[in-house]
Amino acid sequence: MLELPVSRRLLVVDPCDDCHQIVPGLRHIGWEVDSCELDAVNDRSCDVGLIRLQPFHLERPEAVKDMISRSGTEWIAVLSPDTLQLKTVGDFVCEWFFDFHTLPFDVSRVQVTLGRAFGMARLRGRSTDPIESAGHELLGESRAIRDLRKLLGKLAPTESPVLIRGESGTGKELVARTLHRQSQRHARPFVAINCGAIPEHLIQSELFGHEKGAFTGAHQRKIGRIEAAHGGTLFLDEIGDLPLELQANLLRFLQEKHIERVGGSQPIPVDVRVLAATHVDLEAAIINGRFREDLYYRLNVLQVFTAPLRERHGDMAMLANHFARFYSQETGRRPRTFSEQALVAMGNHDWPGNVRELANRVRRGLVLAEGRQIEPCDLGLETRQAPSLAMGTLEDYKDRAERQALCDVLQRHSNNLSLAAKVLGVSRPTFYRLLHKHQIR
Repeated sequence: MLELPVSRRLLVVDPCDDCHQIVPGLRHIGWEVDSCELDAVNDRSCDVGLIRLQPFHLERPEAVKDMISRSGTEWIAVLSPDTLQLKTVGDFVCEWFFDFHTLPFDVSRVQVTLGRAFGMARLRGRSTDPIESAGHELLGESRAIRDLRKLLGKLAPTESPVLIRGESGTGKELVARTLHRQSQRHARPFVAINCGAIPEHLIQSELFGHEKGAFTGAHQRKIGRIEAAHGGTLFLDEIGDLPLELQANLLRFLQEKHIERVGGSQPIPVDVRVLAATHVDLEAAIINGRFREDLYYRLNVLQVFTAPLRERHGDMAMLANHFARFYSQETGRRPRTFSEQALVAMGNHDWPGNVRELANRVRRGLVLAEGRQIEPCDLGLETRQAPSLAMGTLEDYKDRAERQALCDVLQRHSNNLSLAAKVLGVSRPTFYRLLHKHQIR
C-alpha cells in the first residue's frame, strides 16, 4: 500500500513582498501555505510558522511571545539587514525562534530550514500530546494516578464527605477541585479554607461570619466561608490544624446543617458538601487529644490517598514538561526541554516536596537555563552515583536491576509502552508481566 504524503502547513505572518515571492515554490514542493496578520493568528493552525519580524514587533514582544506559545510549534523569523542591527533583536530571536533568515531569501536554505523545523515540531508535538489531550487536571499515566482518577469518578457524584490524605505537595486541593468539578454541584461555589493559615483569633469569624457590632472592629455584617459555599463544596485543607474549640463548632454544623454568625442568634441553614484534607496522622492526633474522634468519623466517610511523586513511576517527564510550558509566560522565556542528565537527576531525587517541589524547580530551571535544554544544575539537582547497596543474593540483584530498568524506560517512554518494551528487548506481554511483578503503574 502506498503511504500518503504527510501534510505540511506553513503560516506566514505579516508577510512582505519577498515572502509572497517564495510561496509558489514552497507550494510546488508540497507545503500548504496560508498567511495572515499577527492579530488573526489565533484563528489559524499550522505545522511551522514564518513571521516577517519588524521593529514594531520588538516594541510589543508580548504579542509575538503569546503567538509562539499558543501555537505549540516552531517559528522562523525573517529579518531585514536593518532590523538585524537592532540592539534587542539578537536575544529575542535566540530565545523564541527555531531559526532566522535575512532578506533577500536564499530559497534553498529556506526549504531546508522549514523541513528541519517541521521535523522538530512533530517531535515536540508527540511529547506534549498526553498533556494537551487530557480532559482533567490530574496529569499522569502512572498506575497510581490512573487509579486515583477512576476512584474520583466514583466518589464525585455522591454527597458524602471525603477525607483526602497524603504528603504535602501531592495535590490534595487539586483532588478536591476535581471532585467538585465532576459533581452535581459543579456550577455552584467551591470554597477552600486552609485551617492552618488563618490566625486562631480570626478563624471563627472567617468560618462562620459575624454580625455588625459582634466585636470591636466589626463595623458591618460579614458572610463566613461556610455560608459563602452554600449550594456548592466546602474544602477544609489541613483540617488537623483546626483548634479544638472550632472542631466542636464544625461538628455541630455537620450534624445540624446550620450555622450561627458570631454575635448572632438566628440559625442559618447551609447546604454544602464537605471535603477535608490532611497530611498529619489524625488517628495519632486523636490519641494525643488534639483532634476530636467524633469529628474524625463525620469527615472520614470516604477516603482518598494521594501518592507521593517518588511512587508515580513514569510521570516525572510529563509533569516537568507541563510545568515548563505553564511557567514559560511568567518567566518570559520559551518552554525548554530537559537534557538526559536532567531526567536522570530528577529520577534520582527523593522529592520530599512532591509535585509542588517539582513545579518550583522547573520554574527555577526556566529562569537559569542558558542553553536549549534545562540541565541538572538549573534545577538545583546534581547527578550523583547510586549509593552502594547491601550485599544480597544474586536473585536480589536481578530483581533490583529489573525494577530499575523498568523505572528508567518508563521515565522516557511512559506514553508509548510498545516502544518501552522494544527498548528493553522484550515482548509487550512480558513487559506487562514485569510491571505487574514489580507493582509498577
